[in-house]
Amino acid sequence: MRVLVVDDHPVFREGFAALLGSIDAVRVVGTAATGVEALAAVAADPPDVVVMDVQMPEMDGIEATRRLVAEHPEVGIVVLTMSEEDATVFDAIRAGARGYLLKGAEPDEVVRAITTVAAGGVVFGAVLAGRIAEFFSAAPTTAQSRFPTLSAREHEVLDLVAAGLSNQQIAGRLFLSQKTVRNHVHAVLTKLQAVDRAEAIVRGRDAGLGRGGRPAG
Repeated sequence: MRVLVVDDHPVFREGFAALLGSIDAVRVVGTAATGVEALAAVAADPPDVVVMDVQMPEMDGIEATRRLVAEHPEVGIVVLTMSEEDATVFDAIRAGARGYLLKGAEPDEVVRAITTVAAGGVVFGAVLAGRIAEFFSAAPTTAQSRFPTLSAREHEVLDLVAAGLSNQQIAGRLFLSQKTVRNHVHAVLTKLQAVDRAEAIVRGRDAGLGRGGRPAG
């Protein structure tokens, strides 16, 4: 797995990169100290996974994640930070991060997260997963609150999937390439843990989606 490490603290960044580089399954292809540097590094040589800090100068990890997901949806983002605040966790998820771990996580937990995200999955630490579960149980049942891990674009895609549109039709509606739509649909299925498109349609419609975009006939 090709990994880019992004963190503004040089000691942590280089130490963490060295740790990952010592693992046979991982190849660190670069490091970056800011979100701006991360965008440039991914544009030059896209990795499989970016391990992203949150608090950084120039551009923080949340905004960098949002831009990377929009420009390179095939690249998985694992946020690795000191912050346990719910707002930061959900901001990262909404930005499109597919993993969120605290910097105190054990190395094997980090490697499992990177492996899972590289394979298209989603992973969160046990404590954070519990908080997400609490949020689901306490939140009102609007479509946005029922699927808080989806980005705004992924909500749009799920709405059109629930309306029964094909990837080609969704691409036309949203002025995206079919490849980009496929990546968004895959992310939606992964985040919802839906076994297939049919399950995503049912869950989307149960949440009130798909009513305004159904094709004629």
